[in-house]
Amino acid sequence: MAGGFAGVEAGAGRAEQYEGRITPYFILACIVGSFGGSLFGYDLGVSSGVTSMDDFLIKFFPDVYNRKHAHLHETDYCKYDNQVLTLFTSSLYFAGLVSTFGASYVTKRHGRRGSIMVGAVSFFLGGAVNAAAMNVAMLIVGRVLLGIGIGFGNQAVPLYLSEIAPCKIRGAVNQLFQLTTCLGILVANVINYFTDRIHPWGWRLSLGLAMGPATAIFVGALFLPETPNSLVERGRLDEARRVLEKVRGTHKVDAEFEDLKEASEAARAVRGTFRNLLAVRNRPQLILGALGIPAFQQLSGMNSILFYSPVIFQSLGFGSSAALYSSIITGSMLVVGALVSMVVVDRLGRRVLFMEAGVQMIVSMVVVATILALKFGHGEELSKGVSTVLVVAICMFVVAYGWSWGPLGWLVPSELFPLEMRSAGQSVVVCVNLFWTAAVAQCFLAAMCHLRWGVFILFAALIVVMSIFVILLLPETKQVPIEEIWLLFDKHWYWKRIVTKDPKYQGHHQRQEIAAAAAVKPVATSESDA
Repeated sequence: MAGGFAGVEAGAGRAEQYEGRITPYFILACIVGSFGGSLFGYDLGVSSGVTSMDDFLIKFFPDVYNRKHAHLHETDYCKYDNQVLTLFTSSLYFAGLVSTFGASYVTKRHGRRGSIMVGAVSFFLGGAVNAAAMNVAMLIVGRVLLGIGIGFGNQAVPLYLSEIAPCKIRGAVNQLFQLTTCLGILVANVINYFTDRIHPWGWRLSLGLAMGPATAIFVGALFLPETPNSLVERGRLDEARRVLEKVRGTHKVDAEFEDLKEASEAARAVRGTFRNLLAVRNRPQLILGALGIPAFQQLSGMNSILFYSPVIFQSLGFGSSAALYSSIITGSMLVVGALVSMVVVDRLGRRVLFMEAGVQMIVSMVVVATILALKFGHGEELSKGVSTVLVVAICMFVVAYGWSWGPLGWLVPSELFPLEMRSAGQSVVVCVNLFWTAAVAQCFLAAMCHLRWGVFILFAALIVVMSIFVILLLPETKQVPIEEIWLLFDKHWYWKRIVTKDPKYQGHHQRQEIAAAAAVKPVATSESDA
């Protein structure tokens, strides 16, 4: 048997017969595929930096610039409350929300790689339009094109990584998406630091450099293999087998290939994949993967922390470079969190990371809210001691998010859906995620202006709800083959009461019995090994 990942904890099916090893071809596919996250990360980092550049504000948002520099008798909470400025940010997410349904069609009919390439082209065009923008309308058009690119990329990349990876390390491989997102944020922050010194067009360079990662991803995607799951789904069985053997580094892939073919046959028997999401037997995937986890990921308050940190660091004496230092520190914490998660997610499991991080994030939010309630909002700078406590609390929050809701918010939904609805399900995941991202981006500044420190208590309360949601409803998916995860819901204390009510459950149950019988009777394998 080829070393690597033959034995896994699967309750049924042929999982224990899977063979293979980590190959250079597999590593290359993971690296190129995961860099789709850099598009999302670069835009997040560049947008937050550019909107604080004076040259950008003078050209497009002079009222915000005047308020920023005027000595007004107002609290520090309200200085950036401008709905047109927030529309510059949130328009991208609304565009991504709509485009993800088109991405679902492309991903299903033309493969995961095709969607990644379409996203790269759209992102390239958006960067070009933003760099040449002469008015707010051009900015919004560019943001829409960027949003379409992110909608396609975020729909396809998590699926690609989950399907190309062996089940034993699927969590770590999928989290490459989050790692490249965090690295994209960090790189964008550093670029913003230097372009902010180039007057008056430095902001154009920051926005235009988005064409760089888009070009790299498109060129890299030309050499990417399509996932065996997608090839089987489209009836290209011989090619799927060749890719699976090359990725796994062995010809002994009969067991895994049989599971892929059975999942594909079940997928072809299903009509109306979006409508099928509403079926009773798929209620766990709908509630957990499509609605709950992607919404909670954005309602955690991460965006509020990223926005608010420059004020705190300015109080520490960093002066005009406060935004840079705060962005680099928070971005670095995200990278650290992502790396930690990659190391432990397939050992400790998803639920442990969710629960530990929930406690850490709640405590951090309460600390931030308490100090701001007592010390901030009266036009005075915070003391060095108080600011230090806030910095520590922010770092603890960000790093906890970085190893939990940040990466797991993409990993877990991509695991839950069976093949027949995986593309449609991932589209709903991206849609819900981007909807709440846009809503938080559009409403946060106004909410902070009116609720003040209370907005952080609100986020702490939401994290309590999120944590209870995971504890009660999410089964552990670590090291379970992706085509067998649906079996977990048949055994879950709550979901088994729901799925058994579906009239088609017996057919589902028969699939389970067939898979269990196949696990008892080994599948014949080839003698040769790559």
